Amino acid sequence: MQSQIHGNERRAILVCVDSCEKGVWEGRFYNSVMKKVESFSCLVDFLVKMEKTLDQMYFPKSFSAVRRFTSDVETPLSGASYDECQTGKAATFLIRILFRQNASWQGSIVWLEGKQEESFRSVLELIFLMNDALNTQKSTEKK
Repeated sequence: MQSQIHGNERRAILVCVDSCEKGVWEGRFYNSVMKKVESFSCLVDFLVKMEKTLDQMYFPKSFSAVRRFTSDVETPLSGASYDECQTGKAATFLIRILFRQNASWQGSIVWLEGKQEESFRSVLELIFLMNDALNTQKSTEKK
């Protein structure tokens, strides 16, 4: 797995999904510029924390300002490494966000267990790809 990450440390975010019961995803994500592993308890929590992390990393820079009710600016991230890297109990994904245009994300996702890579044009498409992999993983485990 290290070879897939090498050279793209800043762009690649490793997402470990530990549980996907009744459509509720739980897990963690991180990359080389984050201070610590970030846990999430549901899909909305994952998306909000990912967006906040991308803002703190200043990469990729958003092409449009997201409208918010409040404004909270934090210091940039630095420090974590992939040495802490583990796999998710349900599935593991390597997400490369190349652009943040039209208030969404565009990039590619690698499902590490399934050894497949797909591009996505929006956060919704990313969610569908991750959900498909999680459902495929579940059905193969039941057999």
